[in-house]
Amino acid sequence: MRAAMRPVVQCGDAKFHGAAVEIGQSLGTDSDDMTQEQWGALRQSLCDTLGENNYKAWIEPLHFDGLKDGVATFGAPTHFVGNYVSQNFGDAMLHHINALNGNVRRLNFRVMQDAGEMRGANESGRPAAPAKAAAAAQSAPASSDLLPSGALDQRFTFDSFVVGKPNALAHAAARRVADGGEVTFNPLFLHGGVGLGKTHLMHAIAWELRTRNPHLNVLYLSAEQFMYRFVQALRDRRMMDFKSIFRSVDVLMVDDVQFISGKDSTQEEFFHTFNALVDQNKQIVISADRAPDAIKDLENRIRSRLQSGLVVDLHPTDYELRLGILQTKVEQQRQHYPDVEIADGVLEFLAHRISSNVRVLEGALTRLFAFASLIGRKMDMDLTHECLTDVLRANERKVSVEEIQRKVAEHYNIRLSDMIGPRRTRTFARPRQVAMFLSKKLTQRSLPEIGRRFGGRDHTTVMHGVKRIEELVREDGQLAEDIELLRRALEA
Repeated sequence: MRAAMRPVVQCGDAKFHGAAVEIGQSLGTDSDDMTQEQWGALRQSLCDTLGENNYKAWIEPLHFDGLKDGVATFGAPTHFVGNYVSQNFGDAMLHHINALNGNVRRLNFRVMQDAGEMRGANESGRPAAPAKAAAAAQSAPASSDLLPSGALDQRFTFDSFVVGKPNALAHAAARRVADGGEVTFNPLFLHGGVGLGKTHLMHAIAWELRTRNPHLNVLYLSAEQFMYRFVQALRDRRMMDFKSIFRSVDVLMVDDVQFISGKDSTQEEFFHTFNALVDQNKQIVISADRAPDAIKDLENRIRSRLQSGLVVDLHPTDYELRLGILQTKVEQQRQHYPDVEIADGVLEFLAHRISSNVRVLEGALTRLFAFASLIGRKMDMDLTHECLTDVLRANERKVSVEEIQRKVAEHYNIRLSDMIGPRRTRTFARPRQVAMFLSKKLTQRSLPEIGRRFGGRDHTTVMHGVKRIEELVREDGQLAEDIELLRRALEA
């Protein structure tokens, strides 16, 4: 029976337009149909039963497709939403539907195929936009509060990632995963120091996957969030909910996994979650500040799993990459400070002096733009020194020639006495030239001073050694990597 009036029924902030059908009112046992208006009334009842938060997160995104042969079919924005509703609210939905129609034996959930199908208002049971369903799947409250928010930064996309030699492999691997096709490496493990782009690439992968396939359930979170949700599930005795959520994702992305080292129970659950997803051929992307074998107090079985895929090191930035990052950031800052002029040489100076951390480099540029704009001055070298005194002082090179000699000797497994001694065989000459090169780049010592610390050699010998290494670095990738690793160790 259709009601004469079409009132708005409200559950908290959720509103339903349609017939105010009593749930106990039967459609008739011989009926094999249920109208959208009756579905609206059923949703009202589910909202009252399950609570507003659960309703808005899980029931509101559903679209009632119809009833046929005793099967009620619903459209869901993602596989994850359909599976979660079926497992957690299916019995309640079936109970309420049977109050309307006793012929319904089971529920079926399918994924809505396009944006047009997911477009509409609440009265039809459809979410307003695909993003709303994705948000619901990623940040459901109340009893679904075990699901982390996994918020993504809109700035961190592939378009804004500056690619250079130190991060080219990591970028290519991330792109391969983000393409959404078959990937021969699982997991992808990205590691490197602070401010080298690990989190940027993680966010970029998630953005790209969600753009290419909105129905894909991509879950991004930090290892700390994983541990927090795990502890919360233990406390509330809801481990089955926790397992259901984390093992039904299509792509799991965990940032800063070194955080779970030494936490035995969290590592245990992470291990089982990892295995469950790999067994389902689901993609896993992990990041850390060091390689798996360098993470202290990490269980060997987890370390082995992390090393079973592709492990990629994001090397410290070189001068060219830092300059490219600054040039990209300048274009972004122009949107906020279009009138600020930049003198020649400022960006090159910053790229040379601030080498340890890209975040510090970007922060220095942001401060310069704001300072120049506020006082109405050109961004020149005088302003740079005036504005960034603390940053430049913190990034001053304080490495000694003696430290460099010791570190290079250890790296090439030679004695320090041979490093500064007279022997000219290649076994000793090449490490000596590397040490001279690093002494020139990382200290303020003059060439004659460096020469004196290398057994009283002439400054022309030092000059020749520096020039020779500069030539070889362009040709020999292994030597370039050795020098970058040495520089990284010395500046740590």
